[in-house]
Amino acid sequence: MNSKIKNRLTPILFAVITAAVITAAVVSVCVGKYTITTADIQAILKGEQVQEMTRKVFTTLRLPRTVMALIAGVGLGIAGSVYQIIFKNPLASPDIIGIAGGANLGAAVAIVSVSTSGMIAIAAGAFWGGLIAVVCVMLLVKATRSRSTSTYVLAGIVINAISKAVIMALKYFADPENELAAMEYWEMGTFGNTTLSKLLSILPMFLIGLAGILLLRRQIELMSLSDNECRALGVRLRPVRAAVLALSTLMVGSIISVTGLISFAGLIAPHTARLMLRRNDSTTIIMSGLVGAFVVLTADILARVLYSAELPISILTTVIGVPILIYFLCARGKDVS
Repeated sequence: MNSKIKNRLTPILFAVITAAVITAAVVSVCVGKYTITTADIQAILKGEQVQEMTRKVFTTLRLPRTVMALIAGVGLGIAGSVYQIIFKNPLASPDIIGIAGGANLGAAVAIVSVSTSGMIAIAAGAFWGGLIAVVCVMLLVKATRSRSTSTYVLAGIVINAISKAVIMALKYFADPENELAAMEYWEMGTFGNTTLSKLLSILPMFLIGLAGILLLRRQIELMSLSDNECRALGVRLRPVRAAVLALSTLMVGSIISVTGLISFAGLIAPHTARLMLRRNDSTTIIMSGLVGAFVVLTADILARVLYSAELPISILTTVIGVPILIYFLCARGKDVS
């Protein structure tokens, strides 16, 4: 595609996906067991009189949940795009360097070790588990004295494998009625436990991680080149890569500490953004966040309306993600041929 045509289409594509995200957010606020109309939303925002139940549902349940889904989609989409750029790996996602495995292990430890473990303990365990996992990956990479990006991937696989082994042991000894069920449910992800206090508690960490990545987006874009080319262009690879990984961990860890594990969102959003823009640069990182927001919001809406009981979010993100990945594989196969 001609570069001039690309530049003309980019604002249009951003406008379309932004409108889709806003629409999905409005629908997310409205749908559920207790229906809220757009007229109710307008009245609440204007400070007009509405039913007290409607106001409570909007302010304490729907709005925090919708904002959390929006944050989760943006964070996972951007993190996935960043990982795929700096690791030069189209299959990279937030769990590639052990964040998901470490968070899962941290949550599992909190469930089985803390008496009457509540969501605060599980969230704290998940966050610190993800953070410790990335620190372990960094230490493994430093021990190998390798500068290759593949070393980070291999270290992440090692940490994920160790985390899964420990989780299996915890499941074996866990109480099948309470602890085991809680572990399995957390692994599938949900926005049903989101509250305003939880949202506000993780918001500063998310914003710090997001702001840091956006400030470093030019360096991240250059890291799609070879290491020698990056150094020739003045990029200090080790400190920049470590900073990007730390910021991504802060962002992703803060999200999944509240929502649990969300599959595929961090993998499909970057691929979709690249298919839309036909490029892989800092613009694609931002588009990945918007696509991720739309995917997660849509999945959360479907989780509430498809069945009488709320479905785990990872089931829906997987159902949405698989066709997109199949399309990506077919498109890539045509390019190769």
